Amino acid sequence: MSEAIKRRADRADVIDGEAVAAQVRETVAGAVDRLEAEGVTPGLATVLMSDDPASDTYVRMKQRDCADVGIESRHVELDTDASQSELFDTIADLNDDPAIDGILIQRPLTDSVDEPAALRRVDPEKDVDGFHPENVGRLVTGDPRFVPCTPLGIQRLLVAAGVEIPGSDVVVVGRSELVGKPLANLLLNRGDDADATVTVCHSQTDDLAAHTARADVVVVAAGVPELVTGEMLSPGSTVIDVGINAVGEGDDRELIGDVEYESASRVVDAITPVPGGVGPMTRAMLLRNTVQAAARQAGVELELE
Repeated sequence: MSEAIKRRADRADVIDGEAVAAQVRETVAGAVDRLEAEGVTPGLATVLMSDDPASDTYVRMKQRDCADVGIESRHVELDTDASQSELFDTIADLNDDPAIDGILIQRPLTDSVDEPAALRRVDPEKDVDGFHPENVGRLVTGDPRFVPCTPLGIQRLLVAAGVEIPGSDVVVVGRSELVGKPLANLLLNRGDDADATVTVCHSQTDDLAAHTARADVVVVAAGVPELVTGEMLSPGSTVIDVGINAVGEGDDRELIGDVEYESASRVVDAITPVPGGVGPMTRAMLLRNTVQAAARQAGVELELE
């Protein structure tokens, strides 16, 4: 996947998430064609119960992604003052609908809803986000069904960058249920794209720089703008920046990561940009999980890279 790496002579190579995501979408589109030949049309339902403009944007992007690869999409939008039982009934209907292979509950939900309880209502076989406790448990025990999309995308980026993951010293900064914890478990599992030695750091970690400076791979998903700087990293390492933070106002507003890009790119071998790094991979892996769900539920053998 050398086309996914932008080589630079005097600074770190750039791991192009848009390019890797395009490769994933191409693979998914081919898988959709194979399923169509078997009479199967993959279907993804998105459920939105929020007035967050960013969430609305994310859902629209996911619908567009589905259309690009041939996945049927259905969007269900509930008023923020709807009852929790109405949300649960909506999820139950989607669970029972044979045309729907994957269900994505767009987070965050409105404050009046028990979000973990809503995620538990999704059929684990349709939980393409990988957040149902059953799927979390399967990941932890090394028998994953669906891996959360961002960690899965990060793993794919590391492979694209040519990182030898087995035996690598990986430091994950951030212990969220969405990224840090599932990524640690994913890279700890056995396999050519795993078998790493993983350290998870967080807000209570003493001397963060001591951990990041010894790592072969540093993944930063802390939600703190420019938390990790170049002086905290070692030459030869690879950095995956999951953060996306809006700073400034008006014309000066910009998106920056959890890594100070300029200083880090002068030290490490390869780094993801913000935006254009992890974000596109998250959406691409959602498509991949949906196609896998459709194949599994239809009893069709399907191998995806």
